[in-house]
Amino acid sequence: MWIDTHCHLDAAEFDNDRDAVVRAAVAAGVSQIVVPAVERANFGAVASVCREYSGCYAAYGIHPMYVAPAREEDLDALREIIAREHPVAIGEIGLDRFIEHRDDAEQEFYFKAQLEIARDTGLPVLLHVRRAIDQVLKHLRQIRVVGGIAHAFNGSRQQADEFIKLGFKLGFGGAMTFPRANRIRELAATLPLESIVLETDAPDIPPEWLSGARNSPDQLPRIGAALAELRGMSIADIANVTKMNAWTVLSGR
Repeated sequence: MWIDTHCHLDAAEFDNDRDAVVRAAVAAGVSQIVVPAVERANFGAVASVCREYSGCYAAYGIHPMYVAPAREEDLDALREIIAREHPVAIGEIGLDRFIEHRDDAEQEFYFKAQLEIARDTGLPVLLHVRRAIDQVLKHLRQIRVVGGIAHAFNGSRQQADEFIKLGFKLGFGGAMTFPRANRIRELAATLPLESIVLETDAPDIPPEWLSGARNSPDQLPRIGAALAELRGMSIADIANVTKMNAWTVLSGR
């Protein structure tokens, strides 16, 4: 069985066929899905999805691309829903230095505040990191959390090793399936297997065979098969190890 450690199942792209999407995932062997929030406005949607579908687990946080409409009281709302819903992680949080018209200081404020909440609650974090790996690592060294997952990892081997030292797993998904994604594929093939988890980021980051189309969690086993091929392992072993890795970091064990 597989676990999708990052899937936006609450997204509007699934509103017309969410039941079918979940059924297809279960039929494909994806037994558990982590559903991260991106802003206070969708905390309720994430909670609703995770109540409706067994095997779905919530994470709550303010995404760096959604800090512009955020207010400081949203951090209070985050603390409240953590206490009420008992999520598996805080996320999706982090820094994004790729988008234009951004406010770096505002991103830093909400990222640090949420790391402090994670530290205080003992929850792992789901990280969004784009062109900001070293900055994120700096904050993780200053505000120590129990660990988490660096979602859609796309850094160097040295940066990967630094995340691992801090108790993080590295998320690999659709990007790994593209033959020209040499750096990501090399990392997937050579990093310690115990540091790797799998994800779809559905409806985003589709794999090579769905390029340009909507991604969905039922694609995870085929993504896992790509990892198995890169590492010269059986698909069953990849499923078992990556699932164990995910729950090791998400459960804090």
